[in-house]
Amino acid sequence: MSQVPLYGIMSSDSSDPLYWMRVILASNRGTLMELGITPIITSGMIMQLLAGAQLIEVDYSLKEDRALFSGAQKLLALLITFGSATVAVMTGTYGVPSSLGAGICLLLIIQLFVSGLISILLDELLQKGYGLGSGINLFIAVNICEDIVWKALSPLTVNSGRGPEFEGGIIGLFHLLIVRKNKFSALFEAFFRSTMPNLTNLIATAAVFATVIYLQGFRVEIPIKSARFRGHRATYPVKLFYTSNMPIMLQSALASNIFMISQLLYNRFPENIFVRLLGSWEPYEGSSYFVPVSGLAYYMTPPRSFFDTFKDPIQFAIYVLYMVTICAVLSRAWLDVSGSGPRDVAKEMRDQQTVIAGYRDTSMYKELKRIIPTAATTGGVVIALLSISADLLGAIGSGTGILLAVTIIYSYFEIFAKEQMAGGSIGLSSL
Repeated sequence: MSQVPLYGIMSSDSSDPLYWMRVILASNRGTLMELGITPIITSGMIMQLLAGAQLIEVDYSLKEDRALFSGAQKLLALLITFGSATVAVMTGTYGVPSSLGAGICLLLIIQLFVSGLISILLDELLQKGYGLGSGINLFIAVNICEDIVWKALSPLTVNSGRGPEFEGGIIGLFHLLIVRKNKFSALFEAFFRSTMPNLTNLIATAAVFATVIYLQGFRVEIPIKSARFRGHRATYPVKLFYTSNMPIMLQSALASNIFMISQLLYNRFPENIFVRLLGSWEPYEGSSYFVPVSGLAYYMTPPRSFFDTFKDPIQFAIYVLYMVTICAVLSRAWLDVSGSGPRDVAKEMRDQQTVIAGYRDTSMYKELKRIIPTAATTGGVVIALLSISADLLGAIGSGTGILLAVTIIYSYFEIFAKEQMAGGSIGLSSL
């Protein structure tokens, strides 16, 4: 659906305020996946807020209440899908509605609604246990991986003034080696061409993938023992990426919302001094999206390549400081929000009647407080530095996208490995 264009659109080359959010929304401009997972996330957030504020009463211990809550969430997602599709079409995202005609406008709304319905059903399919993990994570990972595969193997040809060239980096390498007489020049162009994906981008992407997977193995093993059964010992692992990809996802969501608000305000009030302080926007050369050139949004934007850091080193320094600080703070704050902080882990251990080896029950919290917040903060800093490095190296899919894809895929690998171990142990016990 990310590759099937919407039938009937006149143009999708206008300004795209959601450009910066499309990585975390698993959406693609002008295609059936225009809305991405926005309706699913939005409906989930609204229902959780209503339940948290006790505006609706939900007893999660009752199967009937859980089913009713899930059904209401899906119905709300469908309503949001229909509303978002109608607003997108009627506000001229795909052309002036009067020029498109009532029939085409209705057809566009139906296409967006049906594709949104398919996404909701696929998410439901995974939630019911017919697959691994959640649909939201899978959609994000697939969307990013699709972008990487497309830019590596795309068979489309583009003429940039030097004759037709293949868009895909790998296909472009073989094409250039065949058509260019100077093979050294062909190799150099395949590795460093600036107008389309090149082999350096692909190598950088693979290097970031390998680095993140390597760092996933960094952990502190806390020895624990059972208070009920003598001699029963195990370990509680605290990973370097204790909060997984949440810091970079929350940072991306925060920055994307600021970019969207700033761009919309600048389009409406370009001369207002407060709007300009938030960000001034100009179209990026050869593309349909806008980039910030000054203001707060400018200093929150990653440089497009390593050489761009020399053009404005002050902007790069502020961006690095912002990324490292915000990811560390968000990672630390996520411990309290998600219920994975030291106090929650200590309570869980007491409920399971386990203690840390060599520590009393009363001093477990102090030991966990020494390790878990440090791991979360350090992990946030490391993931921020990895995102910056990926952007500087020109990795395909942006630093944020690659980190999201790797951490999601690795979590799927862990789930699969656990299920295989559980299946193996069941098989052995039955034998």
